[in-house]
Amino acid sequence: MNRNRFRLLQIQSRCVLAGLRLSLAAALSCVALAAAGQTPKPATAGGDESAPQHTAAPQTAHPSPKTSTVQSPQSFVSPSVPTGTNAGAAAGTPANTIEYPAPHISIATAAPAASPITQQDRIAWVAKIVLAILGYVGIMLAVSLLRKIERQSKHIETAAVAAGEAAQAALLQAQALAAAERPWIVIEAQQVAGAESKFAVMAQNRGRSPARLTAMVGAFRIVRDESELPASPEFEKEADVPFSPILLLPGESTWIRNFSREEVETLCNSEENMRSVESWEARVYLYGKVRYRDLISPAGHGSHETGWCFWYIHGVRMSGMVTAGSDAYHHHT
Repeated sequence: MNRNRFRLLQIQSRCVLAGLRLSLAAALSCVALAAAGQTPKPATAGGDESAPQHTAAPQTAHPSPKTSTVQSPQSFVSPSVPTGTNAGAAAGTPANTIEYPAPHISIATAAPAASPITQQDRIAWVAKIVLAILGYVGIMLAVSLLRKIERQSKHIETAAVAAGEAAQAALLQAQALAAAERPWIVIEAQQVAGAESKFAVMAQNRGRSPARLTAMVGAFRIVRDESELPASPEFEKEADVPFSPILLLPGESTWIRNFSREEVETLCNSEENMRSVESWEARVYLYGKVRYRDLISPAGHGSHETGWCFWYIHGVRMSGMVTAGSDAYHHHT
């Protein structure tokens, strides 16, 4: 389903890109058509048509107050010509008169008429409008495509999270199934048939799949009671004792070691320790661990370990062996 959505998203993006390309091609065609229809304007007689033309500013026929002034009569009266004589009449200027400057009238040329809108200008304007509309449409399509991509990304992210959760649940289920089907080695002490004071430490597979025993190690302690045992098992030789691997099918068991009254005398090393054991002032504890592998896990995995601990009860005539020790001595991995 995610693949179909991704393909639909690709098709939509390709359609949008194709529409944008067609829009851009149409706009460029309109612009090219408008540019081809325009013709260059003829040059003026003065040379460069871009050179500014200077025209005389229009002036009114009325005298400007800044250029025409009225002077006092004394400035136009000649002091050497007496009043009432014929000299003034001969000169052509009456006495005590005001002279005004002659009016200056300039006519400016009329402003040129506005040039009409040509067909090429109309085409250019139409091309610009079409280009703007196509650009707006392309932007809206791009925004819509980005929103669709965002929604698809959210759906894909949600699907990825759900797939991760499903994978985690499947992994947990597989681990639970493997734990249910794996082998489980349990250590037990059994009395040897025909010998009242001799016991055998046995490893039994109580799981649902075969187990391969790979190593084992053991030790003993003579202490007053269980509280004097170490908090965790201690071995003189930490390295596991190598032996030939043993394959145990579900329900099968194998022997690990034996212990009898004769071995107690060897472990005590003195009569005083032996009397302490016989009077129960001291106790003999046996402990150890077994390592094994299951056959359903991949190579390098599926290694397990089982610990055990027993108290050998030494009696005058008969002896026994029971489970003892803390949980650190009876671990299962």
